[in-house]
Amino acid sequence: MKLTLYTDYSLRVLIFLAARPRDELSNIKEIAEAYHISKNHLMKVTHELGKLGLIETIRGRNGGIRLALQPEEINIGKVVRQTEDDFHLVECFNPDTNRCAITSVCGLKHVLFQALRAYLAVLDRYTLKDLAANPEALSALLVKNSEE
Repeated sequence: MKLTLYTDYSLRVLIFLAARPRDELSNIKEIAEAYHISKNHLMKVTHELGKLGLIETIRGRNGGIRLALQPEEINIGKVVRQTEDDFHLVECFNPDTNRCAITSVCGLKHVLFQALRAYLAVLDRYTLKDLAANPEALSALLVKNSEE
């Protein structure tokens, strides 16, 4: 399974924010520079992360963004489920568009469904705290990368 860029960027934003002191605000520009990705994409991502209650957005001259929850309260499996648009690994996973002639007797969909459940089960075992276990090293790399 391949995650969409949207989910990838969502996870990167969360990791960036988790690597910062909780009371320190960040902004889209610095996150975009650290990862060398589009500010426009990040604006959409941060807007959605705010709607999901994962980040807090503060408007105004001294505004910015920060985590709305503690890193240990943000489950990675849940984030992936909330940011991915679908989990239709193959055509037969979507009953609305399935035209596969062998769906009723095919064992592949059951194997892939088990694999998807296992994939999500692994993600469910981790929190943002696990992904940002070394915030000092993460911050140093992100700052260095933004300067390049």
